[in-house]
Amino acid sequence: MTIREFERRAKQRLQSNSAQDRQIGLNQNQVLKFADWCRLNGISTATGRRILKSGKGPIVTQLSARRIGITLGANAEWQASRAREITV
Repeated sequence: MTIREFERRAKQRLQSNSAQDRQIGLNQNQVLKFADWCRLNGISTATGRRILKSGKGPIVTQLSARRIGITLGANAEWQASRAREITV
C-alpha cells in the first residue's frame, strides 16, 4: 500500500457514517431489524429469540405482522439493566 493510498483510506474512515454517528450521536428512535439487533449484541438469532421469549429482553417494536425490531434506545436501556459490577 502506498502512502497516498494509506492517506486516502484514512481520510475515508474519518468521513464514514460511523464517524458521523460518533459526532452527532445516534438516533435513539432508529429501529433495528431483529437480525441486526442480534448482530449488534453479538448473539445468535436463536439466543435473541430466547431472550425475548423470557420477557427479560428489550421492548420490541412490531414492524409488520411477521417482523419485529428493537429501537436503539430500547437496546441501550436493556443493556444498562443487564450491567453489573464485578468485584475482584
